[in-house]
Amino acid sequence: MENTIDELQTVGDFIRWGASQFNKTQLFFGHGTDNAIDEAILLTLHTLHLPKETPEILWQSRLTYQEKSQLLEIFQERIEKRLPTPYLTHEAWFANLRFYVDDRVLIPRSPIAELIEERYEPWIDPEVVTRMLDLCTGSGCIAIASALLAFPNAEIDAVDISCQALEVADHNIESYGLEKRVYTVFSDLFTNLKGIHYDLIVSNPPYADAKEISNMPEEYHHEPMIGLEAGEDGLFFVKRILREAFYHLTPNGILIVEVGASQEALIEYYPVVPFTWLEFKHGGAGVFILTAEQLHQYAAIFEEE
Repeated sequence: MENTIDELQTVGDFIRWGASQFNKTQLFFGHGTDNAIDEAILLTLHTLHLPKETPEILWQSRLTYQEKSQLLEIFQERIEKRLPTPYLTHEAWFANLRFYVDDRVLIPRSPIAELIEERYEPWIDPEVVTRMLDLCTGSGCIAIASALLAFPNAEIDAVDISCQALEVADHNIESYGLEKRVYTVFSDLFTNLKGIHYDLIVSNPPYADAKEISNMPEEYHHEPMIGLEAGEDGLFFVKRILREAFYHLTPNGILIVEVGASQEALIEYYPVVPFTWLEFKHGGAGVFILTAEQLHQYAAIFEEE
């Protein structure tokens, strides 16, 4: 390490060297970046307390010995422990908003961010949404982003079965000063929401099937399995949501659920249900919409086991 510290001098030197080491050790990128260079940039700027918009001209700046030591330390931790970068920086970006994260919650990466930035249009009129539910909220990113970007006058319940996740969500809610509009609720899906109705229910529940869990890169195994595992076929939670969501929607309400790679299994399980599958400009898939009317129409099918 002493030789490395002596040989590397500038911000750019460390970004290049870090990216080379990440590729050499075959790290997996999928928690905010998709390549080694961007990963090295994120870790470098964070460690040097520089904003992500830092101009590249500063990459020629020479570093102090202490700064170089800190960079080598965080690079080594990323490589040796295979920790996702957001767990090292405690920072994740979702819908262009910053969120605190640690290993109590999944790292935000849902394509629903794009939907939020478009205020959920044209699927629902944002002006009519007075109450929304973010089911399986994790870090609270969907609830908070929706409150800030889509529904400035709505109240939003952020629900999770993990008390640890709700602690992180509360931290993020407080960071954005949303305590009077976004509320965390401990609940096993709809269990503690009896009698409450919403204009919009959005859920990014666990949906990884057994095969997907077994094939996941090591980085994913640092995330809480309670947020990933969904039974042999990946449909354990979405089946419950489909059975119960109608009873918590207003007559013109809609349900939006992400099922990711379990999309094919869901279509096969409910072949007659007309799921509307969303397309995203910036990548991502496996998100469907159903209206309250459709949930009612196919209620008998959803009740079958």
